Amino acid sequence: MHAGRHMPAEWEAHERTWMAFPTPNPTFGETGGPDLARARTAWSTVANTVAGYEQVSMLVAPGDDSAAKALLDPRIQLVEVAIDDAWLRDSGPTFVRQDDGLIAVDWCFNGWGAQKWAKWDLDAYVATAIAERADLPVSTSTLTQEGGGLHVDGAGTVLLTETVQLDPDRNPGWTREDVETEIHAQLGTTTAIWLPRGLTADYGEFGTRGHVDIVAAFTRPGTVVVHTQTDPGHPDYAVSQEVSAILREATDARGQRLEVIELLAPERHEVDGELVDHSYVNHYVANDVVVLCSFDDPRDEQARAVLQTAYPDRTVVSVDARDIFAFGGGIHCITQQQPR
Repeated sequence: MHAGRHMPAEWEAHERTWMAFPTPNPTFGETGGPDLARARTAWSTVANTVAGYEQVSMLVAPGDDSAAKALLDPRIQLVEVAIDDAWLRDSGPTFVRQDDGLIAVDWCFNGWGAQKWAKWDLDAYVATAIAERADLPVSTSTLTQEGGGLHVDGAGTVLLTETVQLDPDRNPGWTREDVETEIHAQLGTTTAIWLPRGLTADYGEFGTRGHVDIVAAFTRPGTVVVHTQTDPGHPDYAVSQEVSAILREATDARGQRLEVIELLAPERHEVDGELVDHSYVNHYVANDVVVLCSFDDPRDEQARAVLQTAYPDRTVVSVDARDIFAFGGGIHCITQQQPR
């Protein structure tokens, strides 16, 4: 354990949000085209929304500067960094406080468990590149994981998933105890709550194999929202039942039981005949705002009301996230907070 280390909760004050501008790659197409254009528009809509509330710093690959300027709010800072992909929650650093200042935790990144389509030669260095530009010291971890694979309450508790941290393609030979020791040392947490699995569609070809940030998220210490599938015929019905039961029985770092709030899954389960993992849990909490995924779905407004109750002092802004999810993630997956 590093003395005095503490990872602030996402709802604590931010210095800025970090993002990355989509560049040609296996996710968006190696040569550009309509998919890359869709991604750039979707990412930019999120960035421009956040920029109305706090500073946004956008990583831009060499050569993409003019494309980024054409889509982004002029208040957004462009930072030239060579990148492979644009899921900055995952490839970027996790910021924690230590003593009087911030440090950037650099997890090992290997393309979500060395997936055969992924490229990560450049993204493996993104966390240190951001730390350099933010003028922050780096704490290098030996654990392979991504920022979307953990969620903290800011009071000592962290959510993890067995199929992420214990994935043999990420951390071969690591035990739960090994993982907890390293995460607690890096984040200053003391209690880990393990979920057995993530949403079903997240185990497809372009999935993360169980990221927690589409399954469950703290909204304050002691309270967690859970993706809840209400259709008994859907494979995530059993997943959300199991996850909710585990969280209701769990005790947090303060020794208290959690209040579990159901965040009902969108009614539409498929796009073009393919199962999707659309989730309102994958929202981003920034200064004075909650940026919520919407899907042109009958449950969009219900989800907005739940999060407005959870964050009464913030504006909840819904942003269409269908194009982001089409590429493998959501709004939380493309944003990374730097605490104040």
